[in-house]
Amino acid sequence: MTHARIWLRIWLHSAFAALLLLTASTAPASASSGPGRCTGHFVNPITDICWSCLFPISIGGLKIWPSNRPDTDNPDFPLCLCGLRPGIAMGFWEPVRLADVSMKPWCFVNLGGLKLDPGFDIGFKTIAGPSAVGGAAQYASQWNIHWYAYPLIYWMEIVADFLCLEQGSVDILYITEIDPLWQDSELTAIINPEAVLFANPLSLAACAADCAKATVSLPSDELFWCAGCQGTMYPMNGNVAATIGHVQASRLALARFAYKLHRELVAWGTMGGKGLCGKYLMPVMRKQQYRFQATNPNPQTSGRYACAPIGASTTFMSAGQVYPAIGEDMGYLVWRKRNCCAL
Repeated sequence: MTHARIWLRIWLHSAFAALLLLTASTAPASASSGPGRCTGHFVNPITDICWSCLFPISIGGLKIWPSNRPDTDNPDFPLCLCGLRPGIAMGFWEPVRLADVSMKPWCFVNLGGLKLDPGFDIGFKTIAGPSAVGGAAQYASQWNIHWYAYPLIYWMEIVADFLCLEQGSVDILYITEIDPLWQDSELTAIINPEAVLFANPLSLAACAADCAKATVSLPSDELFWCAGCQGTMYPMNGNVAATIGHVQASRLALARFAYKLHRELVAWGTMGGKGLCGKYLMPVMRKQQYRFQATNPNPQTSGRYACAPIGASTTFMSAGQVYPAIGEDMGYLVWRKRNCCAL
């Protein structure tokens, strides 16, 4: 694709953003000002992306483009067959989703800090945080997530005629403010009834091993109830009872949301030998399939932990990532591992 077409797409992206801002300007002043002011910036598809997160790329078990980031297991044999169609077994990482993660309802961080007024009282819960009263409540936080389709490689036509890529256009797929299962922990039990089995000290202690493994290499899929250093995957909603900081809590809420989509059969598996010929059901999410890259308030575009796996320690990614008042709304680019039988 020529440079002219790249910049044309960037211009169209900016024009779309300006249109949304113009639409939002008609919202009441209370929705865009005051202590709950939403902040953020539009994601630049060139400069705000960690392009090295595409790697490693593999054919069969051979990494043809290595990386210092850990990779999932790939099929050993380089040839594959889907029905009567032969192909080459490829493995790569692909940016497919964009996510706003904010404690402020209706705050669209990756759309320039756009805050909408829906016109009805839904999704507005008490924002918990440091409390003068003290107690356990001071460590709690409540997060909402907006989930966008963002097939960046296909959208920018960086690779042409590659059927393995996620196809489509930028679109908003999910808003948690209108989801009662996300707002209420009791209702959440409908989709995660097994949570009661892991609400004990022994199960929680096992998450320490997942924390170490996720930080050094990849998280343990066997410890599916753990989110590594961030805490536990249950309940599958944005109510984080043990909040250490914005980076830790927002990444935990995002991991829970991804798990929730898999449990509801909205998100499917794409990695491993089972994914060579297409997506497959994965009601128990494999954490190794995802990486999260920060896009707001400060894009992380380089370094080994720029797109860290679920559960990795935030010690290596928190510095300079959050700043008071104007840097507390988080945005992430979701990278997904794809194994595919390519022509």
